[in-house]
Amino acid sequence: MSDHFFDDTFEAFLFDMDGTILNSIAAAERVWGAWFGKFGLDPDIYLPTIHGRRASETIASLGLPHVDAEAEASAITRAEIAEVEGVVPVPGAPLFLNSLPPRKWAVVTSAPLVLARTRLEAAGLPAPTILVTAEDVQRGKPAPDCFILAAERLAVNPARCLAFEDAEAGIAAAVSAGCTVMVVTETHKHDFEGAHKQIANYQHVRPEILRGGLGLTRI
Repeated sequence: MSDHFFDDTFEAFLFDMDGTILNSIAAAERVWGAWFGKFGLDPDIYLPTIHGRRASETIASLGLPHVDAEAEASAITRAEIAEVEGVVPVPGAPLFLNSLPPRKWAVVTSAPLVLARTRLEAAGLPAPTILVTAEDVQRGKPAPDCFILAAERLAVNPARCLAFEDAEAGIAAAVSAGCTVMVVTETHKHDFEGAHKQIANYQHVRPEILRGGLGLTRI
């Protein structure tokens, strides 16, 4: 028995990376926790601010005096590239992604390109044909630029895309781009509140080709 999440179909699926198709929280929080400690900031307070945004924008938002946000972000990225222990796929994500036509999906992440590729490989996920990263846009999430660019590279209208997200900044970016949003709650510590449809992970959903487009079915 199965049922469809949406009455309509989509031309493409757009996936955030961290927290949405893979779980890198343990690795990221080890690196960022050490960085916050270096500047005398309580990791318990500031770690929630790192998710869904570019590192440079997270650092700049702290307003730390005499801190070069770009230089610090580069150092954090290098540390994160070296720290892949505990980077794992969100349950069901490998099969789900491998079931999609290559030109019908993209990864849209706030991570830099090298880090994105490193984490996708560490999690055993397929390399997307279209990968939009931090270097590809001037404005990161919650600005819509990254999702608009991914849709453009797939030659589809953002309004005909389903965006899978887990963080507030990413959800806001996808909504601003005109996408429909599916929230993935696997890595949420608390219940997610919002009007968007939700899945815990990909173990009980599958993509389907329906009426020339992509559908999402519960199994």
